[in-house]
Amino acid sequence: MASDHHAAHPWPATTPKANGNREGRNDGAQPSRAERQRTSLPDRLWKALVWGAMGFFLLNVVLLIATVAVNSVATRWFGTLLPQGFTLHWYAQAWSDFQLASVLWVTVEVVGAVVLLSVVLGVPAAYALARVQFPGKRFVMLIFLLPLMVPPVTYGIPMATVMYKVGLAGTLSGVILANLVPALPFVILVMTPFIEQIDPNLESAARIFGANTFRYFRYVLLPLLVPGMLAAGLLVLVRTIGMFELTFFTAGPATQTLVVALYYAVFSTGVRAPQSIDAMAMIYMAITLIWVLIALQFVSPTQIVSRVKQQKS
Repeated sequence: MASDHHAAHPWPATTPKANGNREGRNDGAQPSRAERQRTSLPDRLWKALVWGAMGFFLLNVVLLIATVAVNSVATRWFGTLLPQGFTLHWYAQAWSDFQLASVLWVTVEVVGAVVLLSVVLGVPAAYALARVQFPGKRFVMLIFLLPLMVPPVTYGIPMATVMYKVGLAGTLSGVILANLVPALPFVILVMTPFIEQIDPNLESAARIFGANTFRYFRYVLLPLLVPGMLAAGLLVLVRTIGMFELTFFTAGPATQTLVVALYYAVFSTGVRAPQSIDAMAMIYMAITLIWVLIALQFVSPTQIVSRVKQQKS
């Protein structure tokens, strides 16, 4: 009976079409583990190469900074893994030899004036660019961004030549004006997208309730602008501390900022202890690093980079 049942109901034969379908499904199946390993091997090698290069670069930077830091507190370091002793004498000697008190005071004056002027002048300009639509607006933004996109040496030498002719070179005002050239566009670059995020209907609502221009600015707009102004001011502060080219072209003996004084300390004639120069470099590095860390708490560098790409496109 069992044989009759199987004879009555035979199993369906496998047709070439069905085989073709099965083969097609096999062709579309996920690749095997060996194929995935062969495919991902170049990607893994590339990632390993990139991370290795980055690690090698960071390791060299860390070792350079560590060497300068250790040498700035070393009594004598020659031919050994570590110095023979440690002292803070070189910091005191650098403070007196390089007149760091007056240099730091000049740096504070230049940085403070540049930050104040760039914010006072840049915020209204950024507000106008964010709120007013006019023909050639993209071209105007490009003009503002030129000092940020081209190297400072490109326009620094002609600007210094003009300042020497009019008597501004070597003065504190000349150094401030020179550093203001890239600082003002930088504030505009940071503040324009920040102002664009503020709802324009707030101004209309304030006008409806009887607020004049001063009251609207004081009680509505200014509280919203303070975070952006703080971020822009901190970033301008960091840039001005590290701005070497423009300050070097326009500064005189009594108007050198810390970065220019450090350059003269390294390359000036005479015999100077390398430990005192390293101590001066550590002071400059510490001041810059502190302000960079403070600035990063208020603004993300990726926002600025994306804004530059938008303006260039």
